[in-house]
Amino acid sequence: MDDAAYNELVSSLTPYEEAGSVKTYTNTVSLACPACEQPFDDLVVCRDEFNSLELSKVLDLCVTSHDDDVLLFTHQ
Repeated sequence: MDDAAYNELVSSLTPYEEAGSVKTYTNTVSLACPACEQPFDDLVVCRDEFNSLELSKVLDLCVTSHDDDVLLFTHQ
């Protein structure tokens, strides 16, 4: 994902939570996922080389990257 697309995406989302190197945004405007083109629920940005996520529910995930960050798009 290029810088312009990433900046446009993040500026349209609502920041939700930040814990260490993981930041979560909520999709309150029903933007389409860049991977599957369906609306997604949350964007999880993982900034470190290694991150651990503890999921409390089963989710479908789409994945892409920006610079060295991994971007996870969640679908419930």
